[in-house]
Amino acid sequence: DYELLELLLFRLIPRVDTKPIAKALIARFGSLAEVLGAPASLLEEVKGIGPTVAIDLKVIAATAQRMARGEVRGREVLSNWTQLLDYCRSAMAFESREQFRILFLDKKNGLIADEVQQTGTVDHTPVYPREVVKRALELSASAVILVHNHPTTPSMVTLDHAEYR
Repeated sequence: DYELLELLLFRLIPRVDTKPIAKALIARFGSLAEVLGAPASLLEEVKGIGPTVAIDLKVIAATAQRMARGEVRGREVLSNWTQLLDYCRSAMAFESREQFRILFLDKKNGLIADEVQQTGTVDHTPVYPREVVKRALELSASAVILVHNHPTTPSMVTLDHAEYR
């Protein structure tokens, strides 16, 4: 992870040895994904990372999220559980507040829309079944996948929380 991060930083901070900065970021946040998911304000606390570099890293993170979402659009998301989980992680793993998200699917299980229905606090999000059904009917969805994140705990997927019908 740190080598790829070092290459990114080399492009963002010219004429500076970026290896120590990359190692400091990985030491602080744990992984490249965690670095890219960290708020800009926390990135700036690392020596060598200023506001411009922090914003550039956030742009790279947003680009990676869009790419992951684009890979799923129109494809059979239920036929590949790993791809679905990766998609959800890329969309929600670094949110600081709990989200209730709905993936609306067509009759071939292709993704019609991905919408955040509610954003809550760090440990609570209200869910309104009437709104879920209403939106599914508006989009003519044949199926829905309901997901939410746990921002106050590590982003570990536990299959006992996962249920699909």
